[in-house]
Amino acid sequence: MTVGSFVFMLHGHLPFYRKAGMWPFGEENLYECMSHSYIPLLNAINELLDEGIKAKLTVGLTPVLAEQLNDEHLKAGFDTYINSRLEAIQEDLNRYPSDSVAHSQHLEYLARFYNDWYNNIKDSFINRYNRDLISEFRRLQDLGCIEITTSCATHGFMPLLSKDSSINAQLKTGVNAYKNLFGRKPRGAWMPECAYRPGYEATAPDGSKYYRPAIETHLANNDIEYVFVESHQVEGGVSVGSRRSVGIYGNIEYIPLPPRPATGLTTYEAYWMPEAQVAVMGRNHEGGYQVWSAADGYPGDGCYREFHKKDENSGAHYWRITSPTCGLGEKMLYDPVLAQGRINENTDHYTNIIYHRLNDYKKATGKDGLFMVAFDAELFGHWWFEGVDFIKQVIKKLHNHLPEVKLQTASEYLDEHQPSAAVQLPESSWGQGGHFWVWQNHQTEWMWPIIHSAERRVENIVSRYPQVPQDKLLHRALNQLVRENLLLQSSDWPFLVTTWQARDYAVERFRKHQENFETLAAMIENNSIDDGYLQSIESVDNLFSEIDYRVFTQIKEGKLPQETEELMPLYM
Repeated sequence: MTVGSFVFMLHGHLPFYRKAGMWPFGEENLYECMSHSYIPLLNAINELLDEGIKAKLTVGLTPVLAEQLNDEHLKAGFDTYINSRLEAIQEDLNRYPSDSVAHSQHLEYLARFYNDWYNNIKDSFINRYNRDLISEFRRLQDLGCIEITTSCATHGFMPLLSKDSSINAQLKTGVNAYKNLFGRKPRGAWMPECAYRPGYEATAPDGSKYYRPAIETHLANNDIEYVFVESHQVEGGVSVGSRRSVGIYGNIEYIPLPPRPATGLTTYEAYWMPEAQVAVMGRNHEGGYQVWSAADGYPGDGCYREFHKKDENSGAHYWRITSPTCGLGEKMLYDPVLAQGRINENTDHYTNIIYHRLNDYKKATGKDGLFMVAFDAELFGHWWFEGVDFIKQVIKKLHNHLPEVKLQTASEYLDEHQPSAAVQLPESSWGQGGHFWVWQNHQTEWMWPIIHSAERRVENIVSRYPQVPQDKLLHRALNQLVRENLLLQSSDWPFLVTTWQARDYAVERFRKHQENFETLAAMIENNSIDDGYLQSIESVDNLFSEIDYRVFTQIKEGKLPQETEELMPLYM
């Protein structure tokens, strides 16, 4: 007898780093995540398959990340990166053991550990996956081990975009990129930052009123069947933090919904969204807390590897967290065996939580429940070094010891458990305070008028060329124009400004895409396209090779795209 389903969702995303710096921000961030997260994850899924276990993970690869994993320049860069890591570790092996260095025998042991570890990653990349991670993700999906979801093309923050054409362009470009890479259409999508807004009556610059449909109408129009949200977006509750009563999105005044009390709904089932037949699954709060909580989450255990302290010569992580309160100088040396023992304890605890919560729900309702958790994929391996082993052990223990819990991808769950009710989601995200503050605040307000101006300008330019021009130079310029517009809309730039993780880098990247967009727009408008300039931009911002600039065609105000209208009886 089953008690319910466990859906494990990993959201893989990085901003567009190609030829835009190396360290501390740039391509090296991608290479670190490839070596610590993506390749180990593929290895773990394959190791489970070798044991007869299909992982049934739901893996989100944002289009901008998938394009980079498929890029030859970045593949070559990863070759260089992994060799440089091995060279640095070899230098440590030449240094240790040493009478002048405390605990040098343990340091030698750790250097050998990392030498073996990086060699395994290199061998996996070159020999096991033929330097083609996308093909391996595709193969594993075709085998039924994973389900891959898509997202907005460049992780654009949909609720803060002022034009419905931009939302549609982000989604349509993402769906088309997915089809090109994975040979099928996606069923699910990740809403960037879990950001959502309902439909509302908007006021145009001329004072006229019109209806802006909810986000799910654009999802449905692009054949997306389901999305994920944070637990509070389903269960309700007042968001923590300040909230503006009125926001200005472009030239449109938007009055958001007030904070809601608890809804009485639960994340143990999926729901329909109100304006289109798109299902939504909310993250289980307890399941998320056990991993995300800085104070009580598993990754903060003192036995696990310390991310922030590195060897001053090689950059290797030779220390463990030790204690969340001790300084970097007080960290103890890392012990991989001790860390693996802790993983075993943590996964016992986690799988028991999953089983007991689903069992409690079934006893209370008589129904099989849903236990869905969603995390950034890069948390596992990159930030939490032992995290991929955690995933592997959770899946293995559920499969071998708790068959009452069904391991399912998101689509498999929904195929068996179609929603029976709808939920009205509030304006919300999974950011601080549960709303949009992280992306729209006093530090980032200057960015949004630039984004909104580009939205209006690209619509105007695209409207002049409803048919693909015979002039190949003009056609290339139009396509590159919309690439730059999509990159300008990335939610990563305001996020990095707000969090100060890479503030200067984010501003520089945002300004560069703005400059590229405005220069190309002026060239097109003035019929004076510089082929050399265009080639220089194409050689850097080369993602979405099959893009069609007409994805930014204006959507008539107050009216939905034709193929979606039949799903919208409330607003016809």
